[in-house]
Amino acid sequence: MPPELDALRSKPRHGESVAQRAGRAVRRAIASSPAAETTAVTQTAYAIQQPVTTGRQISVTSIRGGAGKSTVSALLALTYAHYRADPVLAVEADPALGTLPHRLGATEVRWSGTDLAQIVDPSMLITDLTGYLIPFPGGGWLLPGSQGAIGTRLDIDTYRVVMTSLRRYFATTVVDCETLPAEVARTALVTTQARILVCPATPEGVAATRSVLDWVGGVHPRMLPTTVVVLSHVAPDTGLDVRKAAEHLGVGGAVVLPLPYDRHLAAGGAIRTELLGERTLQAAGRIAAEAMDRAVSRGDSSSRQRTGQEAPPAPGGAGHPTPYAGPADPGGPAPQATPGDAGPYGAPGPYGAPSAAGGPAPYPSAGGGPAPHPHPSAHPSAHPSTHPGNPTPYGAPSAPPHPPGGSPR
Repeated sequence: MPPELDALRSKPRHGESVAQRAGRAVRRAIASSPAAETTAVTQTAYAIQQPVTTGRQISVTSIRGGAGKSTVSALLALTYAHYRADPVLAVEADPALGTLPHRLGATEVRWSGTDLAQIVDPSMLITDLTGYLIPFPGGGWLLPGSQGAIGTRLDIDTYRVVMTSLRRYFATTVVDCETLPAEVARTALVTTQARILVCPATPEGVAATRSVLDWVGGVHPRMLPTTVVVLSHVAPDTGLDVRKAAEHLGVGGAVVLPLPYDRHLAAGGAIRTELLGERTLQAAGRIAAEAMDRAVSRGDSSSRQRTGQEAPPAPGGAGHPTPYAGPADPGGPAPQATPGDAGPYGAPGPYGAPSAAGGPAPYPSAGGGPAPHPHPSAHPSAHPSTHPGNPTPYGAPSAPPHPPGGSPR
């Protein structure tokens, strides 16, 4: 964002009004259940932190602009970067002056996806690669789609080179795609392990998104069980019956989750998680948990009822693949015949599972996590002992500090 436009911004507002926060505090004091709240947070954290055997990529798209897909992408990236100890990447696959860098608080743009596709090489270390990326709060990395100029193009070949090359380095990748039916967005829907469709909370948005779901089911029926539909409320009162909308959109195994209206998100600009409303924080956690759960299980119905309904099973149980412990597959690129096939350079070792004690706070804080460093090798995600072509598992860093002004929610 140009510095001269800072004067256009008013003081950032809290996501909830004073009356809403006061009412919630009273309700919590009178009829709250600390045990139930702790159980819900624990189950959400487990689903987000579950170990993965290969990098998982989650695409976010919508049927039209203004639905909030970049906002949802930024919330997911911040959530994964806070909860997970392994590297997290946010990719902007929308070169038409997308807002993902602004939402993640980027103050500079180094290289775009098109630039990186020309220099990325399988022999590069992660310490070499992060020099072309932008760090964002929580310890994650951002790859912009453009350098803020009109005319940047992102074709399918460039997208495939970037995504297949970066998958071996990052355990979780969130892709902010173009709106449908653009070619890159259609490619991302098929090649990622899970997909999120952002639907405006209006009757027109529900009707259009249902058409997209019917089309997705016709392209490949296995894509619907790994699809999450986010009902995005961009206004305080849309008048939409959320329950009936969820029944209409929940086809073929897709799950529908609401994202409530939040004054802080509606104002635009960089997302400061300490200013988000509590309902928004909880919704972002549920969306991230459901997306990761489906990306790991890849449509396995045995794991659909885990998140928020029963205690999670142990790693390696139903719905959780046993972490890969052997060497990487030295074979060449494999064709992606089904959604979520393995990356082309062989499967790396298992990414770090969450530690048993000292878990992170319920949601990322703006001041939490390591501070950005000018040199890529100084970042904790850039492990100096990474072996060329097959990065070793990343250890869990210490829990991020509490944000200024109080403990996390």
